[in-house]
Amino acid sequence: MDAKRTPVIDGDTATFLWHGRNGVRVHGDFQDWRGEPLPLERAGPNLWARTLTLPRDAYVEYALFDAHGRRVRDPLNPRVSDNGFGDVNHCFYMPEGGPTPFSRRLPGVPRGQLTRHTVETEDQAVGARRAVTLYAPPVEGPVPLGVVLDGEDYLRRARLPVLVDNLIAEKRMSPVALAFVANGAEARTPEYTCSEATVRFLLNAVLPLAKRELPLLDERLHPGAHAVLGASYGGLMALFAAQRAPEVFGHVLAQSGAYSLEGWDFVVFELARRPQQRPLSVWMDCGGFEGLLEGSRRLAPLLTSAGHRVAFREYSGGHNYPAWRDDLPRGLEFIFPHSPTSHPRKKQPGRGQVR
Repeated sequence: MDAKRTPVIDGDTATFLWHGRNGVRVHGDFQDWRGEPLPLERAGPNLWARTLTLPRDAYVEYALFDAHGRRVRDPLNPRVSDNGFGDVNHCFYMPEGGPTPFSRRLPGVPRGQLTRHTVETEDQAVGARRAVTLYAPPVEGPVPLGVVLDGEDYLRRARLPVLVDNLIAEKRMSPVALAFVANGAEARTPEYTCSEATVRFLLNAVLPLAKRELPLLDERLHPGAHAVLGASYGGLMALFAAQRAPEVFGHVLAQSGAYSLEGWDFVVFELARRPQQRPLSVWMDCGGFEGLLEGSRRLAPLLTSAGHRVAFREYSGGHNYPAWRDDLPRGLEFIFPHSPTSHPRKKQPGRGQVR
């Protein structure tokens, strides 16, 4: 135990400490950020504490709040994570947890090439143009494409290009190209909640750009060669896009998919019940702290019964990019398993890389 840093971890317990005249409250993943924050209780003069029992392999984000509901920083825990809402959460791993080693570049691993582009949206998405970043793996093509929703977040917060570089080099997955597609900002929710316009945008704008710039497998010769990846509403949209265009997107990596919200099942449930579907390869994961878990648990068996190749994993964590990043290698290995037929290495370009 290290009482100089909080929380104090001992086996399966985490004790939050606060030194001060007045106590604070703690809110976090362990509540799925719902309900009221939990008050720390007086443990001594100017000392407050709260002990929680958590999975031994969990990753946890939390925040402290004063009596007025204002966030206060935990001076004993310098570890923070961008919460995606203009602030940071404090974070920690339980003793059997830890970041995936593939999130940092392994020694000697060849780099894929990243290039920035824009595409015309026409009437298929909000705004006249949308940013797309393309990743070309450090191998000779042709390769399948993975379309990544919320692309900027997967680039910056999940470090997906580094993960893929490392997994390819370690022969944990087959080489793939990636198209990181920016979301519609304030229009993200309507664009990602089973939008036919978004499917058209991916097929009519993003895929043609990727074909022009990257050495891709031809889905007409290799039906279902490509994949869609996303988290939360992006995970919902990834599955929906594959259900609507399985001849193009035969692989899905959906993290914490928002398939059901407040008793409302999205249309992916109905599509999963259709007869005679083209089989998909679907990886689904969800955090054990999340309210979204129930929808994933119900949807995965439906997809399996319909003949799809499905893997569903519950990890010890919540709804955030570090948790998704740490689970991504498992999903990538599932939808794009390593093939004994290796691609030759591509000569590393001297310029044009963006990281």
